[in-house]
Amino acid sequence: MKKSVYWVLVMGGLLIHTFAKAESYSKKVMKIHNKAITVDTHCDTPMALLQEDFDVAVRNKAPQSRVDFPRMKEGGLDAMFFAAFTGQRERTPENTQAAYEKANRMIEKTYEVCRENSNLAEVATEPDDVLRISAEGKRAIYIGMENGFPIGTDLNRVEEFYKKGVRYITLCHSSNNDICDSSTDKKGAEHNGLSRFGKEVVKEMNRLGMMIDVSHISDKAFYDVIELSSVPVIASHSSVRAIAHHPRNMTDDMIKALAANGGVIQICMLDDYVKDPDTTTIRYQKEQELREIFLSKEWETMNDEEKGKIRAEWRGLDEKYPKELPTVSDFVDHIDYVKNLVGIDFVGIGSDFDGGGGIRDCVDVSEFPRITEEMLARGYTRDEISKVWGGNFFRVFKAIEEITGQ
Repeated sequence: MKKSVYWVLVMGGLLIHTFAKAESYSKKVMKIHNKAITVDTHCDTPMALLQEDFDVAVRNKAPQSRVDFPRMKEGGLDAMFFAAFTGQRERTPENTQAAYEKANRMIEKTYEVCRENSNLAEVATEPDDVLRISAEGKRAIYIGMENGFPIGTDLNRVEEFYKKGVRYITLCHSSNNDICDSSTDKKGAEHNGLSRFGKEVVKEMNRLGMMIDVSHISDKAFYDVIELSSVPVIASHSSVRAIAHHPRNMTDDMIKALAANGGVIQICMLDDYVKDPDTTTIRYQKEQELREIFLSKEWETMNDEEKGKIRAEWRGLDEKYPKELPTVSDFVDHIDYVKNLVGIDFVGIGSDFDGGGGIRDCVDVSEFPRITEEMLARGYTRDEISKVWGGNFFRVFKAIEEITGQ
């Protein structure tokens, strides 16, 4: 009897000690995480802002949305780039104008929700804005534009969008446009890299001090940008092709060229870009079918009810066809790879939340500290963690402003 009591006391003491150590470690993780200036350079949440049933000021649940102001606060995220995304359509004057108007609606809506919730968030335009806004306990919302389709062939629109607060443009999306070739256009190259107009766009963005985002563009277009740009460039949401063999990801040579340019690759959380998918599953086939609809002409002609059904079908995939998603460990493997290839100064984080991003143990912005925990477990120093979470990106952002005099 006495032995039993003794062992109960011993085991109880060990459990208390273990829990205390775990709690202490968790506090250490959050202390390091909260001390860093953290930024996620790509989410597609502005699409959700246009939906009547979505409120960015209240806590929502994934997969309806993976980003809102309360969860940004929970996840210790100081800043985020809200990307005004427009899918690529046939390049007619009517479609270009429709994309232009949609991009403007998303930009205006971003300003609107920040004005309406000025105690929670504020639109930011300068690199140092995040310091003031985060010191006030608010989230800094920067604006990007995913796909240069809304520009059409009107160079004046680049400056127009800059004046509206857009601080980077992803030159293209899943298909070629008037600026450059895409890495995923099924028809192949059209311009053999940057078009003549695309070269003018790059020069204009350099003049304005607007960041050039090379995510989505073809390998040849990437090298054209690197050769032409007078300032560092960013990949707002791309990963490592040597790990996940997708044309959207960057090769070793591309990462080296980006580092030599002084730029930064922001690792993306879209599962197929983190880990090679099993293409034989029904889930994979269903995902591809729905993505085709999202990017098709048909999508633009659907009414709200029809679009709602397609979105609901997408959200229901997890329940109907469960999928083994990559983990935070898989994600940090990409950060490790870049660190070992070119150094710690050229890598950051761009989740692509609300645009397909999300992994098993980091499903939304509230779970971002798990990335910090994984980096700490791998021996990253506090300084290295701070660089990955924002230091590297803001170095590029500031350098562009200094070089261009903006």
